[in-house]
Amino acid sequence: MTNFIPHDYQEFSINKIIENKQAGLFLDMGMGKTISTLTAVADLMHDYFDVQRTLVIAPLRVAKHTWTDEIEKWEHISYLKTSQILGSEKERLAALNKQADIYLINRENVVWLVDHFKGKWPFDMVVIDELSSFKSNTSKRFRALRKVRPLIKRIVGLTGTPAPNGLIDLWPQLFLLDRGERLGTTITGYRNRYFNQGAGDPGRRIVYEWIPKPEAEENIYKKIEDICVSMKSIDYLKLPDRVDHSVKVELTEEARAKYVQLEKDLLLPFADGDVVADNAAILSNKLLQLANGAVYDEDQGVQFIHDAKLDALEELIEQANGKPVLIFYNFKHDLERLQNRFKKAVKLETEKHFKQWNKGEIPILLTHPASAGHGLNMQDGGNTIIWFGLTWSLELYQQANARLHRQGQKNQVNVYHLIIEDSIDERVMKALQNKTANQDDLMEAVKARLDKYREE
Repeated sequence: MTNFIPHDYQEFSINKIIENKQAGLFLDMGMGKTISTLTAVADLMHDYFDVQRTLVIAPLRVAKHTWTDEIEKWEHISYLKTSQILGSEKERLAALNKQADIYLINRENVVWLVDHFKGKWPFDMVVIDELSSFKSNTSKRFRALRKVRPLIKRIVGLTGTPAPNGLIDLWPQLFLLDRGERLGTTITGYRNRYFNQGAGDPGRRIVYEWIPKPEAEENIYKKIEDICVSMKSIDYLKLPDRVDHSVKVELTEEARAKYVQLEKDLLLPFADGDVVADNAAILSNKLLQLANGAVYDEDQGVQFIHDAKLDALEELIEQANGKPVLIFYNFKHDLERLQNRFKKAVKLETEKHFKQWNKGEIPILLTHPASAGHGLNMQDGGNTIIWFGLTWSLELYQQANARLHRQGQKNQVNVYHLIIEDSIDERVMKALQNKTANQDDLMEAVKARLDKYREE
């Protein structure tokens, strides 16, 4: 076990949780969100006697491994007892009946948990690991947690990406923290106060874009800064460099013609099944598939288009000279073609694979960003990431890259993006960069001022 000596920024986070019954910690990846929160929970339980039972809501892999691994690692919290509310309903019920300090549940089972207890909520403290996964006010998990929010004495929200798609995402997350005290009790009121309507479909009363009003960002930041603290790793951690590379990939004339036809006509005919795009969202998805090399038709059959990205990927793997590479794919047919081309590639599925990677025993590791996006420490296994297919989600993109570029990484991290020239890949890359800029504005606005903290 290791003796925990907190950094200044961790000390600040611990005190923020202890001093505020509702706290939003927007901590960049690799800054020790978990250990800081566990330390605060332990203090609240056994020094302040303010908390008895804590519920942690997290992504499945994080609920299963990360929190318990941290408790086993650090001596000062090793006595904490945990119970994992995972698995079948029988297993979950047994876990609830177990005496523990901290109960861990995956976010998909939040609705079940609320329905199970109804009005007899037993947890006086709730920690939401990856608060941004509650960014939709219409989701079942948000509505369920909203029901029991008045019964929760203390709540902590942890995330590195509080506004992955813009400030419109903040309202549901802040509502779970303060029940509408700062940004209002309804999403409609929040939108009316701080946003103007952008693109949409007036006939169906649908708005696709909400544009912040002048000075809206500054006003929102001021509203939430008393309970929300933001820290970026670049300001506090000595991480090795991360270098991003765009690898341009050219399509053959035949593949380019098919791409243009699908984009223009929303239809790509094949002898055994047509590829049809009924709206902009479907078209975007189909074009991303085609850019990767294959596309699903109407019958969910796979229509092969090209090997351009596979060829470019093979060159990158050769350039790695035997060093491990972590490859993120987007679609199932991506995975199948990757496995067919690279026989030594392993899909990340089990704890065994995870450990083998960190020991340097897997030369090519394949995973979807949603499967390795949160809380997994993979920096010991390598320092090369290759995006075979991009994602529109800034949250997944940042979290996935942080599996290697995080505290403990000893080498420069190289992130390669395979981008088909003059295609939707370029638009996705630009969108991610634009969203990152918006995210940085938020993070900077509510950043913790450690100099002021030290003076106090």
